[in-house]
Amino acid sequence: MWQIIACFAAAAVLFFLFVIIWDTHRFVKRFYRLESPKIKKTVRLAVLADLHNKEYGKNNEKLLEAIRRENPDMILIAGDMIVSVEGKSTEPAERTLEALSREYPVYFGIGNHEYRIFHQPEVYGDMGERFRKFLKKSGIILLENKYTDLAEYGIRIYGLDLPRSYYKKFRKTELETETLESMLGKPPKDRFSILLAHNPDYFESYARWGADLSLSGHVHGGVMRLPLLGGVLSTSFTLFPKYDGGIFRKGDASAIVSRGLGAHTIPIRVFNPGELIIVDLVQK
Repeated sequence: MWQIIACFAAAAVLFFLFVIIWDTHRFVKRFYRLESPKIKKTVRLAVLADLHNKEYGKNNEKLLEAIRRENPDMILIAGDMIVSVEGKSTEPAERTLEALSREYPVYFGIGNHEYRIFHQPEVYGDMGERFRKFLKKSGIILLENKYTDLAEYGIRIYGLDLPRSYYKKFRKTELETETLESMLGKPPKDRFSILLAHNPDYFESYARWGADLSLSGHVHGGVMRLPLLGGVLSTSFTLFPKYDGGIFRKGDASAIVSRGLGAHTIPIRVFNPGELIIVDLVQK
């Protein structure tokens, strides 16, 4: 009997090891379509989040080719393309971003890892300054509590620079509408407002502020996904996070949460491959 149990246990361990290796080294594409009378012209967005220096093939050629096949009009970054570890190179992410910037307009919203290197030079030295210079040199639009208008499409893209207090482990800091307005101003009612907001926990706050579409990541799909239950553990170490991946709605507002392309805090994926998101915005 014990030999049978041991065989089943060994088979289960081998199976999960295979799934972890398989899911940690592959990605899938997921497609979304949203309609709005504010949209003046159909636009296709490729959304990347939580790459964390991950490379699929040499110089990320597999990821780049997958993006090219979908022919997006622009690339939107929902944060954490790099890893904020003192002395850690940002070159893998930079190679990917530079290749994208040669072919598409790229709009960059920061995550908690970019926030750290930008705002804590006493820890990370000139890492943040060098990354900023790279983005500027590559023509990538960095949106730190800023916006850019794309009148042709009838959209405005905001990038939210959330302080570290909104990324606490185990507990959540409240985010008031007034706080968002002090950082971003008020969104116009005649434009489709896209908010690059790395942390999806605050979707209700983004919707109250006036975002038509929030694009987030951060949760890595819950690391491990179970049937019916979804993601198991967030990067804030909360069980079964509400916004773990996919599309969510509140009134007329929508949020699309990427399961991310890489891993960092918990460097594995189980039944949870990386994710490249393609969004079509269409005039209603």
